[in-house]
Amino acid sequence: MSDLLERLRGRGWRMTAQRRVVAEVLDGEHVHLTADEVHMRAVVKLPEISRATVYNTLGELVTLGEVLEVTTDRRAKRYDPNAHRPHHHLVCAGCGQIRDVHPSGDPLADLPDSERFGFKVSDVEVTYRGLCPTCATTA
Repeated sequence: MSDLLERLRGRGWRMTAQRRVVAEVLDGEHVHLTADEVHMRAVVKLPEISRATVYNTLGELVTLGEVLEVTTDRRAKRYDPNAHRPHHHLVCAGCGQIRDVHPSGDPLADLPDSERFGFKVSDVEVTYRGLCPTCATTA
């Protein structure tokens, strides 16, 4: 059973066939799929699943805090099941590949008090951009 499925079962989330398939599609360490990609993969496992069901299920998972909504390119939102381990993202400017990264250090502590302008900062989102090995060799 996947980590996401285990977490959802532990919360007592009603596991319909459609919800299970969406959770299975999202399972993995570096998964950052769009809703349409989730739907395309879910249809392979459960042909009758509708796009609306996928969107609704993704919305519920985000509301529950079990999936993160990630926007890295001002285009489609992506869904990241790695919601319970703090991480940042590494994005290829060529192909759009996204990887979860766990750099050492604390980016929240790296913001000096003089740059906080009185804010009580509670969260930091860091996105590293560059070219993946494949795109770097073709550039």
